[in-house]
Amino acid sequence: MNGMEWFTGTAVLIIALLYSIVGHAGASGYIAVLALAGTPAEELRSSALVLNILVSLITTVQFLRNGHWSARLFFPCTMASVPLAALGGTITLPASVLHMIIGLVLMYAAAVMVVRAHESESFTVPPLPVLFLLGGTIGFVSGMIGVGGGIFLTPVLIAMRWAGTKTAAGVSSVFILLNSLAGLAGAAYGGGIHLSAHMLIMAVAVAIGGGIGATLGSGLLSVVSLKRTLAAVLIVAAGKLMLV
Repeated sequence: MNGMEWFTGTAVLIIALLYSIVGHAGASGYIAVLALAGTPAEELRSSALVLNILVSLITTVQFLRNGHWSARLFFPCTMASVPLAALGGTITLPASVLHMIIGLVLMYAAAVMVVRAHESESFTVPPLPVLFLLGGTIGFVSGMIGVGGGIFLTPVLIAMRWAGTKTAAGVSSVFILLNSLAGLAGAAYGGGIHLSAHMLIMAVAVAIGGGIGATLGSGLLSVVSLKRTLAAVLIVAAGKLMLV
């Protein structure tokens, strides 16, 4: 491998490892790495989505195999999210203002994960209209700013005490997988799928990182460690939104 392949492979492995611990896939991180590597603009989205699908597939298998899942939370959120994400993608707002607001919200969510590191002893079941509203809002905002919805869904489910940390991660992993598949299908329909020349190396790297991370997050790590990792992921996502 040449120097650029070492850089991209190592960087995406680390991103996949960190994000997969909490059931996420790291698409925004992959886009940043690909951009730094000089990837042509037409290859960025498709390449990041393929990597996202691979990692989210791994996290889905691992978290669901360990029983971290809730159909009651997943289906209403997803049914509302997908169409409104498409709608959000058609709307253009001042990016700097929107990114700053969402970044601050994510920073607050990260602080909550640290302060409330221990798992709640009881959970409530939110009404279906609330879940539809939550999924629709996340889908709409995600469509506007071009990020995966899992980064918003997981902390909300935990903070509202609607799910345990690992259940929230499992729900988000499937949520991200389906949204990524839909995004790739949209890219194929809109102009074709164009992949980076480093795709094979990166695919192997994210499979390794995602496998390790999902194994740790779904089974071996404590809830406290998982929440601290989630806080780190939220801070990274917030920083990227506020600084880019």
